[in-house]
Amino acid sequence: MTDEHAAEATPTPQTPPASPPASELPEDVIPVIPVRNLVQFPGVVLPVTVGRARSVAAAQEAARTERPVGILLQRDEAVEDPTGADMHRVGTTASILRYVTTPDGSHHLVCQGQQRFRIVEWVPGHPFMAARVEMVEESDTATPEVMARFLNLRNEAVEALQLLPQAPQELLAAVQAIESPGELADMTASYMDLKPAEKQEVLETFDLPERLDKVGGLLARRIEVLRLSRDLRERTREAMDERQREYLLREQLRAIQKELGEADEGRQAEIGELQDAIAKAGMPPDVREHAEKELRRLERMPEAAAEYSMVRSYLDWLIEMPWDRRSESRIDIAEARRILDEDHYGLEKVKRRILEFLAVRKLNPEGRSPILCFVGPPGVGKTSLGQSIARATGRAFARVSLGGVHDESEIRGHRRTYVGALPGTIVQAIRKAGTRDCVLMLDEMDKLGQGFHGDPSAALLEVLDPEQNATFRDHYLGVPFDLSKVMFIATANMLDTIPGPLRDRMEVIELSGYTEDEKLEIAKRYLLARQLAANGLTAEQLEIPDDTLRAIIRDHTREAGNRQLERLIGAVGRYAAVRIAEGEVERMRVEPADLTAILGPPRFENDVAMRTSVPGVATGLAWTPVGGDILFIEASRFSGSGRLILTGQLGEVMKESAQAALSLVKSRVKDLGLDPEGLDRFDIHIHVPAGAIPKDGPSAGVAIFTALVSLLSGRCIRSDTAMTGEISLRGLVLPVGGIREKVVAAQRAGLKTVMLPARNRKDFDDIPAAARERLSFVWLERVDDAVRAALVSESSAEAAERKAG
Repeated sequence: MTDEHAAEATPTPQTPPASPPASELPEDVIPVIPVRNLVQFPGVVLPVTVGRARSVAAAQEAARTERPVGILLQRDEAVEDPTGADMHRVGTTASILRYVTTPDGSHHLVCQGQQRFRIVEWVPGHPFMAARVEMVEESDTATPEVMARFLNLRNEAVEALQLLPQAPQELLAAVQAIESPGELADMTASYMDLKPAEKQEVLETFDLPERLDKVGGLLARRIEVLRLSRDLRERTREAMDERQREYLLREQLRAIQKELGEADEGRQAEIGELQDAIAKAGMPPDVREHAEKELRRLERMPEAAAEYSMVRSYLDWLIEMPWDRRSESRIDIAEARRILDEDHYGLEKVKRRILEFLAVRKLNPEGRSPILCFVGPPGVGKTSLGQSIARATGRAFARVSLGGVHDESEIRGHRRTYVGALPGTIVQAIRKAGTRDCVLMLDEMDKLGQGFHGDPSAALLEVLDPEQNATFRDHYLGVPFDLSKVMFIATANMLDTIPGPLRDRMEVIELSGYTEDEKLEIAKRYLLARQLAANGLTAEQLEIPDDTLRAIIRDHTREAGNRQLERLIGAVGRYAAVRIAEGEVERMRVEPADLTAILGPPRFENDVAMRTSVPGVATGLAWTPVGGDILFIEASRFSGSGRLILTGQLGEVMKESAQAALSLVKSRVKDLGLDPEGLDRFDIHIHVPAGAIPKDGPSAGVAIFTALVSLLSGRCIRSDTAMTGEISLRGLVLPVGGIREKVVAAQRAGLKTVMLPARNRKDFDDIPAAARERLSFVWLERVDDAVRAALVSESSAEAAERKAG
């Protein structure tokens, strides 16, 4: 600011009305200006802007009386009207060199620091803050230790100024000219980029060696930052120089090619487009460097070269990969719950796990995505769940079918040296999805094959390992791609065929078969509307009541899922479509009695009562990959030498269960009221029907034991009862798996009582509510419980007849 402007802006000093005369203000009392982000040091000239009324009054008093003013830092800058308690105790007196009032009403001072002071007490009764102060005398004795610190600090200050990109030479000369250690420390602290609290700490350090050490330490840290900044600037400048050099050389090359008539404007435009696309693709630095290297190869390569199209295709793949494209983040737990309930009926465990994932992702957006594996029979909605998850999370959806994949290269891709090489199915699916955080479904995980080209399940280990998939390297791309944000969902019908290490990397969620009531609800909510639309019908033209749907479910299907049910509903729809299209009827209502004409006679009937009407036949429960099923155990005896004959394509474990059941019966003949000598005169034949189907497992032990007791005692087993459980030679009933599927199968078959191991009570909550209401449950601790609950009590006439026989 020029002197003329300063003279115009400076008002005529006026004494504040409430201010006492100068004679009433003692020499050791000075007006104080509280400041927020400013620390005044002795010998330093600083501008000060004042706006509070008391600060303006203090400045005017000091200017009027030509007295020094105290510049003092507030402890808390948020306080608008500070008191003595809000101020530090040490400040600096300053003389006002210039006082300027601008047209907008602001008051600006130019102050030169004079000497440190310490507050003795605050003096009230003035229109400004006033305090009695004690001046702090500076000790500038040039001892050897002080001079050593002084010289070191001056060297560091000079180095710091030289590291600054545009340091004024006048300031450098002023620092080199300072001879006073205290003045150097104060000036260095004043011009350093420090917090006000740190500067105040330096101001309150009265001991000169200690002050020099403190400022030197602060300056040393600042020098380190300046050195790093300088190195970064130099590296950036070198990189810019290199790019500029490449650009100039490339332009010269184009000019030379143009002079020689070799320039191809179309090709150069194509190279330029590729270069722009690489710059916009958001690749990591190492990938971008690799892509630019391949682009330079392409630029030097004639179009007729065999490798030209291969390199061009490779660059297209690199450009089109979603290196930094992510889905829009919209996580609404209530909306996700609504979408899942709208798309799927039941499946509460799966829905709860998905909502848990969404809640965690909402609270921790950078967390790892889970790797879920849905395991269950066909038709229960595993694949469609993936689409619902993508819709609920707002992500893109992609699907990879692994059924029949037997080559590792189908997962990892082929190397570019092969003719017709392509990336693996994982990379292809992510490119199709267009985002790096898509929902990727790996369908039919249990159908992976293994050929002489490698094991694809081993290639999936890196894909599904959260610790490794952040740097997944496809053989075709040859550069790492981050899969850590992809939400993988695998599906399988059974876990047994999935290798252990691969299964260990996934969170398995089991989906069981549906009950009759659940199938009815699914048919009404989803299948019927879908088939009506597929056959060009409306709900007014075709009506299928609940009784008809139940008849289709009960008499024409026997499955864990709903695929056959949907096909049969479609068959009913096509039948109605023909009649309506011919004009025979305008609308149609299908009753249960009409199903025979449309679908044929019932395919399944309840044969439990017929099959269990004779002694020696028990109804067991079995688990299969397509859901639960009932299993008949048939036992017969005839003259022989006590042999045990087993048929029905039984596995080794099931054969051992039959042998254990027979041994248990022999050891308890007296307790069971059987003839101990009769067992040696007869051969016993145990057969499990459906002999073409392999069967194995220990869970038929209770059913085999009960069938043997029924055969030897001549008592029938209740026709409405099924049982499952493993037995031991001590007569204990041991727990088994697949309880939910087995109980659902019992309900589907029309049974009324299910006998389960007592140690499977923990699985009771997993049984559907409808099955729990309609079935009676008998919990077995020992085989005696099964005999008491399953066998029909014989009359006295029957007992006499059996003994006579």
